[in-house]
Amino acid sequence: MRKGLVFDIQHYAVHDGPGIRTTVFLKGCPLKCLWCCNPESQAFGPELRHVRARCQTCYSCAMACPSGAVQKGPDGPAFWRQACRECGARLCLEACARSALATVGQVVTAEDVTARIAADVPFYRNSGGGVTFSGGEPFVQPEFLRELLECCRSLGIHTAVETCGLVPSQTLIELEPLVGLFLYDLKVMDSDKHVAFTGNSNETILANLRALAEKARSRITVRVPLVPGCTDSAENIQAIADLMSELELPKAELMPYHELGRDKYAGLGREYPLTYEGTCPFPAVDTAVQVFRDRSIHCEVNGE
Repeated sequence: MRKGLVFDIQHYAVHDGPGIRTTVFLKGCPLKCLWCCNPESQAFGPELRHVRARCQTCYSCAMACPSGAVQKGPDGPAFWRQACRECGARLCLEACARSALATVGQVVTAEDVTARIAADVPFYRNSGGGVTFSGGEPFVQPEFLRELLECCRSLGIHTAVETCGLVPSQTLIELEPLVGLFLYDLKVMDSDKHVAFTGNSNETILANLRALAEKARSRITVRVPLVPGCTDSAENIQAIADLMSELELPKAELMPYHELGRDKYAGLGREYPLTYEGTCPFPAVDTAVQVFRDRSIHCEVNGE
């Protein structure tokens, strides 16, 4: 069976599609959204994460590192990640008595992942749920994703895939028949702003949505992150609603901004890229909901 890179599997998820679901997070994403709440999903290889709250500043990790990638800093271990050789032994992890260090991203077989998914079948049957493949961007591991989708189909398990849409069109269309539900992210309609906020153009994303709508219109839910100062403008929301109306897409799901991923950045040796603090204001959410409903698009708010 094929192998792929997975950084988390969450059971009993209720916000990633209908019913009770198992969410499998595949690693690697072509976008670098400023508001990303899963920064550990972005890189295409395993990463070292440091949980400072668990650290005793004993510097055992620094003494164990053979490449000098861990040094003694004034406030605890300092990680020179460019020097990390990604040694197979992960000696720094072994040396840490408090599990303050962890590898984000494990190479696993489709068989292993399918077994963990299948263990939750009774919950799917009782709730109308299934499995959701998220990320990162699942389609950047196309053959691994294909095998997972085929295994789930053989077991009668409903599948959903969350995608940013920045994937080869051929891959998307080839795997389309295996996907029960597409959770398709639309972030910013203006191309220049899309580059500024995500690091890439939205040209392929919009083209792929148009092509996918021709084949799977009723199986697409458009997910819209509401990020103050980035995606929540009236102009942007109206443009997304207009496109959905044009393509006759039936459902939108709003994803209000939150800060739950902020602490993850420090653990990966990165700064949180947004200066905004707080959550998306309720009036902005209500206004966005109404824009979609005015166009006869069913609209829900994730988490409500």
